[in-house]
Amino acid sequence: MPATAPTLPDVPTLLSTAVRAVGGTERDGQLRMAEAVDRAIRTGEHLAVQAGTGTGKSLAYLVPAIRHAVAKDTTVVVATATIALQRQLVDRDLPRLAAALAPRLGREPRFAILKGRRNYLCLHRLHTGAGDDSPEDLFEAASLASPTSVLGKQVARLHEWAGETETGDRDELVPGVAERAWRQVSVSARECLGAHRCPVGLDCFAERARGEAGRADVVVTNHALLAIDAMGEHPVLPEHDVVVIDEAHDLVDRVTGVATEELTSSMAATAARRCGKLVDQQFADRLDEAAEGLALLLGEATLGRWDTLERELSGGLAAIRDTAHGCITALGGERREDPEAAAGRRVALALLEQVHGAAERLLGAFPEQEADRVDVVWLADEPVRGRVLRVAPLAVAGLLRHRLFARRTVVLTSATLTLGGTFDTLARHWGLPPSKPVAAPAEGTATEKPPPDDDDPAWTGLDAGSPFDHRHAGILYTAAHLPPPGRDGLAPSYLDELTQLVTAAGGRTLGLFSSMRAAKQAADELRTRLAMPILCQGDDSTGLLVRQFAADEATCLFGTLSLWQGVDVPGPSLSLVVVDRIPFPRPDDPLASARQRAVASRGGNGFLTVAATHAALLLAQGTGRLLRSTEDRGVVAVLDPRLATARYSGFLRASLPPYWPTSDPQVVRAALRRLRRW
Repeated sequence: MPATAPTLPDVPTLLSTAVRAVGGTERDGQLRMAEAVDRAIRTGEHLAVQAGTGTGKSLAYLVPAIRHAVAKDTTVVVATATIALQRQLVDRDLPRLAAALAPRLGREPRFAILKGRRNYLCLHRLHTGAGDDSPEDLFEAASLASPTSVLGKQVARLHEWAGETETGDRDELVPGVAERAWRQVSVSARECLGAHRCPVGLDCFAERARGEAGRADVVVTNHALLAIDAMGEHPVLPEHDVVVIDEAHDLVDRVTGVATEELTSSMAATAARRCGKLVDQQFADRLDEAAEGLALLLGEATLGRWDTLERELSGGLAAIRDTAHGCITALGGERREDPEAAAGRRVALALLEQVHGAAERLLGAFPEQEADRVDVVWLADEPVRGRVLRVAPLAVAGLLRHRLFARRTVVLTSATLTLGGTFDTLARHWGLPPSKPVAAPAEGTATEKPPPDDDDPAWTGLDAGSPFDHRHAGILYTAAHLPPPGRDGLAPSYLDELTQLVTAAGGRTLGLFSSMRAAKQAADELRTRLAMPILCQGDDSTGLLVRQFAADEATCLFGTLSLWQGVDVPGPSLSLVVVDRIPFPRPDDPLASARQRAVASRGGNGFLTVAATHAALLLAQGTGRLLRSTEDRGVVAVLDPRLATARYSGFLRASLPPYWPTSDPQVVRAALRRLRRW
């Protein structure tokens, strides 16, 4: 008789084993989350879980995921937004879990990390030197042994590292190198020869990583590669039936980034140069002439969002599209040739296809009927690259709905998923229906019910809670007496308020500002008023600044976007989080403004649906920096009075942790002074 598969312990039993192994404390919210994830995997119903800091959400989704993978001999994919969480999962959580659960599961679970091909060192590119720049740009001396330029030194360092690394993973190179240097030793998926044609294919780091992922029970990746896998015609991830998306509040932005294309005149000129020696020169010359024409047109074009395409620009883009297509046709298909020649052909073809595809998409982004628009186009002017034309999707809800939720069971989790007190706000952006029928939206909410659909994916939401007693551990102070924020930097009254708060706190302040200009203004001003150390983002690497801030209780750290989501400083070094203004997207942000207009055209409230959702997410993330352990105490101070007075303030406040609220500055300053003695 064939042997039957052993019956595995249930999820609560496995979770208890895991928690004991890591020396943690099993929490009610963690158990409820683990059981909900297990139920979603078994039923196929999607799940959104909000789990506050300290809940232990990583174990709560990893335990049922591992159990499912081992029981069904399948793979579960875990996608994160940040490198830090990937490293935590692969270097700390999964090794300890695998060892702890092995006796219970009958074998040790296998796990792997997988990234896009561009993240791995390419040995063939390393040895052939088929980089993106001429040798003169790389080295002032001809030999690798004596590079004198900064770029040359970095490439020489990469050659040394190639003989030491076991993974070829760029993130393991510390300190890192500039993107231009990394391009000399890496290839994109389009540029890759393929393991069967590459002379070093058997030793390829990217192929080795893919092989390990194919044998793993749990594969850790990033949101971008998950999006590429969902959007592409050819899978880049192992076959899997369950996806866990951690840091899911970032999913829409990450998928939008992957689905965005760009075009510059220099891209087209480089493509022409790449294929010049591979095709009849006349084809390359035509593309080069089209690139010169596009450069002139973009130089005179209007910066910002384009709602229409002028005739001259349409002609310029059509010339790029057609001449790039001519070069692609002239290159022909694959042929028998030595690997170095094949690599040069692949690089040229990849760039030509990128230029052709971007031009074609840009030309198709302006339908006759506004209601048929699916893309947003805008022109930016960058210090190094010059004029850059971009095209991005107006929304990614449909893409996620049909390419992700329709194919696999998805678990989405984060500390911040309920905006305005409901999961429905983010669910709409993910392409999921409302969790329940909703009446007409009340003023100050961002709920918008889409039309019913018999094929709506089934999903449930769970708030697993938080180990923190927010109302007794934190104060939410809104400076309602201040004037609304202006456009000309921080007003004197804001700087006075900030000075008084920092003084009362004795330093220990994380200042989250809506712009780098405001952060630098505040840092410069308070350095003249106070004797305590004031650090500002940009003074040094962000990681070093955060470590300096955490090491000295008298120190303050001011900065912008990355600090809103990337700072984890438990203990007395952080007792005050200051937010200068509600972080709405800039009025001239091309993508946000286009999305607002699209919602309004369908009868919705574009400001609340787009701008307020963006602000609520960042506010929730930023205010979440305050409490990082159950012993923490402190104050979140929002200087923008609109959080107390505007019609949308109820939606924003309902998106924040339930701190004790006040608008009395004397109460807050007294509380901060007491904390200094605590």
